[in-house]
Amino acid sequence: MSFMHIFPAFCISCKEDLLPDRTCEDDVVRDRQKGRMSMDVTDTTYTGTLQISVVSALGMSPIPGATVTISYTGDPDSPIETLTTDESGQTPEVNLKAPPRELSLTPDITEQPYSEYNIQVTAEGFETVLVSGSEILAGAYSLQPIRMNPLDVTEEEEKVVVIPPHTLFGEYPPKIPEEEIKPMNETGEIVLSRVVIPEYVIVHDGDPEDPTARNYWVRYKDYIKNVASSEIYPTWPESAIYANILVIQSFTLNRVFTEWYRGKGYDFTITSSTAYDQKWIYGRNVFEEIDYLVDSIFTNYLSRPGVRQPIFTSYCDGNRTTCRGLSQWGSKSLAEQGYSAIDIIHYYYGNDMYINSADIVSGVPSSWPGYDLTIGSSGEKVRQLQQQLNRIARNYPAIPTLIPDGIYGPDTAEAVRMFQKIFHLPQTGIVDYPTWFEISDIYVGVTRISEPDA
Repeated sequence: MSFMHIFPAFCISCKEDLLPDRTCEDDVVRDRQKGRMSMDVTDTTYTGTLQISVVSALGMSPIPGATVTISYTGDPDSPIETLTTDESGQTPEVNLKAPPRELSLTPDITEQPYSEYNIQVTAEGFETVLVSGSEILAGAYSLQPIRMNPLDVTEEEEKVVVIPPHTLFGEYPPKIPEEEIKPMNETGEIVLSRVVIPEYVIVHDGDPEDPTARNYWVRYKDYIKNVASSEIYPTWPESAIYANILVIQSFTLNRVFTEWYRGKGYDFTITSSTAYDQKWIYGRNVFEEIDYLVDSIFTNYLSRPGVRQPIFTSYCDGNRTTCRGLSQWGSKSLAEQGYSAIDIIHYYYGNDMYINSADIVSGVPSSWPGYDLTIGSSGEKVRQLQQQLNRIARNYPAIPTLIPDGIYGPDTAEAVRMFQKIFHLPQTGIVDYPTWFEISDIYVGVTRISEPDA
């Protein structure tokens, strides 16, 4: 899949009480172990690719030498792969059996289009982590992040992460209809004066009125990648994935810009409830096809002329439920007919909807220079890049250290190439828009002491 034509900025005219989003973790694990929520994929010749990345919850340091055991969710006591993480905390890529790809391309199919795997990770000095239900689709590349808490800062002996069914396959409450443009308060002002890409969103993992649901601080890009991987399949045409990500980002930024939940007295940005917001799943795997596209367009959102706030873009699956906004399955069908992403947006929201871009990204140490950095580039932006890579290399020693001389030579290109390899970017050795912001994100991550996950 090629994303070379996608640029960082566009301006183109162009409940839970109904049906819980989550089941008790113990019950879900028990059901999967009995095989009631997993497919028998032992006789298929189709495969998807999985790579697992293991880091400490404190300081975002990779954990080398961790033991990773993979098994079918329906047979957790029979490991099919045992892997060891390298110095970057990553396992080798492994191909795992999956149902036929065609199942993820047909809305009326009743057979689960993905296989589910258990992933158990152990490492000396860290609590054991078990992920139940990591999703593998035929022909898709899956990235499974694992965050491990040091034993000296937690009382848990094992953390269990349960990934429920994908929203296009499982049963979830339909979204409660909302107006696409939110009313302003009585003073005629809203808290934010311009659209800013937040460093974090705070996700309330449940119904907004559920006081027992936990709040998670999630990096904005990671949140978008998680939601998109939960809401659509990576096997769809590129333009459909692109259109759906735009809708998800605009939906999210409307919640941020209008401070929708904070205005109601809550202490979070958005929920994981499909009745109110979008499906976010703690600890789930994301798909590389989605991962890179989000990196490329994460500052984009949808606008209408004369409206400051990002548009609240309603959407639904378009098969089991319908709505006034985008149909997910319908977008896939339009893409197969040759519709571009903006064509799909216009089809569902009208021709006056256009793609906008936020000028400010919170939490980055230095703004995008506006052009690619490559061999022959020089100046302060190159120096900043080299300094950031050197700091990242302290956590990820596979990245060569550099002399921060402000000159982009072969050594800098090689360090960039290794960074791109570790963080699943095209290995060009060129610092383009996605690479610049990924370096910024990782630099910020390794220079902060994070709170461990509970």
